[in-house]
Amino acid sequence: MQFKHPELLWALLLLLIPIIVHLFQLRRFKKTPFTNVQLLQKVLTQSKKSSNLKKWLLLASRILLFTSLILAFTQPFFSEKIALQEKETVIYLDNSFSLQAKNDNETLLNTGVQQLIKSLPKDQSFTLFTNDRVFRNTKLKDIQNELIGLTHSTNQLILKDIYLKGSTYFDASKPTLKNLVVISDFQEGMALKLADTSNYYKSHLIQLTSGDLENVSLDSIYVSSNSADNIELEALLSTNSDLENIPVSLFNSGKLFAKTSAQFVNKKATVSFTIPYNSEINGTLEITDSGLSYDDVLYFNIAPKEKISVLGINEADDNFLIRIFTEDEFLYSNTPTKELDYSAIDKQNLIILNELDEIPNSLTSVLRKFKDNGGSLLIIPSKNIVSNSYNTLINGFFKTGLSQKIIGEHNIVSINFSHPLYQNVFDKKVVNFQYPKVSEYYNVKTEAPQLLVYENGAPFLIGLNGFYFFTAPLSQDVSNFKNSPLIVPTLYTMGINSLKMANLYEIVGRDRTIDLSISLGKDQIIKLSQNRNEVIPEQKAYNNKTSLNFGSVPTKDGLYSINEKERTFKNISFNYPRSESELRFMEIDNLPASSRSDSINSLFQSLEKENGITELWKWFIIFALLFVLVEVLIQKIFK
Repeated sequence: MQFKHPELLWALLLLLIPIIVHLFQLRRFKKTPFTNVQLLQKVLTQSKKSSNLKKWLLLASRILLFTSLILAFTQPFFSEKIALQEKETVIYLDNSFSLQAKNDNETLLNTGVQQLIKSLPKDQSFTLFTNDRVFRNTKLKDIQNELIGLTHSTNQLILKDIYLKGSTYFDASKPTLKNLVVISDFQEGMALKLADTSNYYKSHLIQLTSGDLENVSLDSIYVSSNSADNIELEALLSTNSDLENIPVSLFNSGKLFAKTSAQFVNKKATVSFTIPYNSEINGTLEITDSGLSYDDVLYFNIAPKEKISVLGINEADDNFLIRIFTEDEFLYSNTPTKELDYSAIDKQNLIILNELDEIPNSLTSVLRKFKDNGGSLLIIPSKNIVSNSYNTLINGFFKTGLSQKIIGEHNIVSINFSHPLYQNVFDKKVVNFQYPKVSEYYNVKTEAPQLLVYENGAPFLIGLNGFYFFTAPLSQDVSNFKNSPLIVPTLYTMGINSLKMANLYEIVGRDRTIDLSISLGKDQIIKLSQNRNEVIPEQKAYNNKTSLNFGSVPTKDGLYSINEKERTFKNISFNYPRSESELRFMEIDNLPASSRSDSINSLFQSLEKENGITELWKWFIIFALLFVLVEVLIQKIFK
């Protein structure tokens, strides 16, 4: 037995008072004259015995009475050792899209919220975090309405991040009993970089399950081919069940455009749609299934492409540039250095210096300003360059500088496939391609990444973020690179990246930059609008374009318009990532944890038992009342 106020036990010394009163303050018997002395002696003996018994019974009852009262004030109780320890509770509630799965017509997220509301002690402080929200040091009554209104998040934390983030909410300086409760469906993707939990807190895993859930997902859509008249679109679907077919509807600006049926083979399906070439489509693909709802809709946009402006400043043949930057996608123009109109530079997206012997100082200044304003620059040196004029320009980009010319044949043998310029260009890594070669090149010192490399490790092409430099001329008498299959994807991608166009759709939460061929004033702001909702993306204005960055916004999928006040520039679509559509889950029995359960109620009941305290003060109050009653009875019995 333990006491909440053990210092009050000193009051037990007060029990000496009734003992002293009963032992040293005895009542004296008066002698009464009586004619019959023998009878008097008999009565006197009986009275003394009765009086002594009464006094001892009263002494015992009063001692027990005062003892019960004193013990009641000390508030005695029974408990486990950990029940007296201060506690901290941190709860992770998974609100990712896979928690849209239903059990008894209720989503797993709603089930988890309702069980938490019923199970959490009303006055207990705790910290609760989801994939996108945090409620620190709060109580249930303060966040109950917000819990009920929780929405699903595009983000899903992996277990390692859950443990790491949860541990930061504990007070490491206090010797408290720390409990981290993880409530999730535990998809397999959460096990990425799995780490053991720390031993300074207890982890409790609760897996919410929905039974056998059948789900169909609209995974993606892409342009499979196009012609002068039509564009062919293909959409990919997947399922985790043995479903044979499902209807797929295509809407354009809310109106039904086409409808077809997806036939599944090995749980995969492809559907095709044909739309007129160069038409504007604000498309929505829809299916209906009994599984997750977030992947039943896929938004996309098709609009006439903006043409990218490319200027070639040439002192060599540019036929290869004309063949690459064709009229259907680019506005290519060329000019000799002497006839260059400097005012036209700001209107370009990509400028190519094609084998200039010398770069004039005036052109250097304009090109630096052009690059600072978001333009892209490609430099191809000539055979007889004036090194100082080149170094004046390129030294400002990755500290690049030219030194001596290297004479001799060198093969281009290595491709940096991880470079952003080549991402999504090659289906696989090419190792045995026909090596281009050069007969001479310029040695460079630079901090720029290498894209193409000679066999001796020196770079043939360097650059990043709109600055690119070939270390050798591309003239036929120096290099056969113009005849290589590498030249088209290399230069074409440089042109495409100089004005980042929107894809058919973007992914919510994924960092992505697109460019608009517009120039805004200082007080002009571009907004994303969906019905009456508006968000402002990160944006940066240049002389010839405006760059928009998406990542933090928007947070909801759908069709959006890009506006500036009443002016609409274009439409753009966003879809949720499909990473949670594949419903495969972990066995939590194999995960390190202090406890594992499938019920929130049972976990908190077990924690409540561990923390339970059996209070005894009420019993001692009852005992005190009983001893008062005993004293009254003693007084009545022994009159």
